[in-house]
Amino acid sequence: MILRRRVGLVALLFATTLASWVTTGVSHGQEVPVADQGRAITETGAILAQRHRITPVNEVLRERLDELLPRLMRETGIDMWLVLNREYAEDPVYFSLVPDPVFAARRTTMLVFFDRGEEEGVERLTVSRYGLGDLYEGAWEGGDLEEQWVRLAEVIRERDPRKIAVNTSRHWAVADGLTAGLHERLTEALGPKLSARLVSAEDLVVRWLETRTARELEIYPHVVALARSIIAEAFSERVITPGVTTTDDVAWYIRQRYADLDLPIWFMPDVDLQRRGGECEADSPFCGGSSDVIRRGDILHTDVGICYLRLCTDTQEMGYVLRPGEKSVPRGLVEAMAVGNRWQDLLTAEFATGLTGNEILARAAAAAEAEGIVFSIYSHPIGLFGHAPGPTIGMWDNQGPTPVKGDWRLYPDTAYAIEGNVKVELPEWDGQLVQIKLEQSAAYDGTGVDYLAGRQTDWHVVR
Repeated sequence: MILRRRVGLVALLFATTLASWVTTGVSHGQEVPVADQGRAITETGAILAQRHRITPVNEVLRERLDELLPRLMRETGIDMWLVLNREYAEDPVYFSLVPDPVFAARRTTMLVFFDRGEEEGVERLTVSRYGLGDLYEGAWEGGDLEEQWVRLAEVIRERDPRKIAVNTSRHWAVADGLTAGLHERLTEALGPKLSARLVSAEDLVVRWLETRTARELEIYPHVVALARSIIAEAFSERVITPGVTTTDDVAWYIRQRYADLDLPIWFMPDVDLQRRGGECEADSPFCGGSSDVIRRGDILHTDVGICYLRLCTDTQEMGYVLRPGEKSVPRGLVEAMAVGNRWQDLLTAEFATGLTGNEILARAAAAAEAEGIVFSIYSHPIGLFGHAPGPTIGMWDNQGPTPVKGDWRLYPDTAYAIEGNVKVELPEWDGQLVQIKLEQSAAYDGTGVDYLAGRQTDWHVVR
């Protein structure tokens, strides 16, 4: 298949970090055989073919295992971590620890991480029938399942850890991947003395999944730019014919467009609209409905998320369909977008290392209320999952403190979906409330928040 696309400005800005993984250059408008070049060319830049994604993914994984994991194990006071999996019932954290192309925990896969100290580092072992390349040292040559459990117990006894962390958690789904059956087999294999050292790995799992390395933060803007570019494409006259196209049509266009570009989505794209004369109450969580024909004068909203190179996005943006005779977006909507951006600024200004999600929520809410903004905050971490672990900063159905997850503290080198909405009276609609629903991917470096591929400050316009 040959794709013909032009490389736009966004490509020049955000494809730079991928350049070392692409085999040859491409001139403007040149036809590029994907199988030969290892990438598709779109208006947003290079998208690597499946085969060529393996190298950057595994390079990032090696960096995370070599540099990040030892630091986090010591930070959380864990000297041994077990990640035990069965095929078809893999631990949620498993795929963040194994290289591409691994699609399953074949039979039973056991990962063992043991901290031998700062000089020797963290030992990475697999007690499994099938190897995992040079990222893990094989500690078993094969045999039946009983022998595998015996060998795991031997590996643990030989190292005599103080704590044996396993993935069990009451509150964090991503840290609760050890099944009841495997937990039972583990305690049988270890016996009472070693089983008494079993502890929850939930703090380690959350820190592992929420923390981004410098290289991931180099790649992330490109991923976010890909997600945003398809929204711009969908909210345009290239896709929407007023009076004909429905919101569902646009949602499915977005889904198909990502599929054509081989960019997996992690939820079905949503598209809805607000219209003059519609209902939007001050105390309602969301305004607008879906499954409707788009008409001139409508306000559009979408919510989309993709994952590429193991990094996930979560994005919401707004569009407007010009009425006959209109040359630009009504002034009231321009001002409403500015209120939404101001709300974002007030929220991100409260990000400070060590604060909990609940504390950030309370401070941002107080700042927004002081300025008379009608708002709702429901921001969350992103990363290896679209809804990743870390500090919850409000929920759409709970603007008060969130137990446990809202009590998690903010750490540097983490990424977030800055998500929420504001309600503003629109003069052009006789003072009717309209809702500006925004969500943009951003990173926190310990000193401030940076939007990974910019944020929406102007309306998408369907002409």
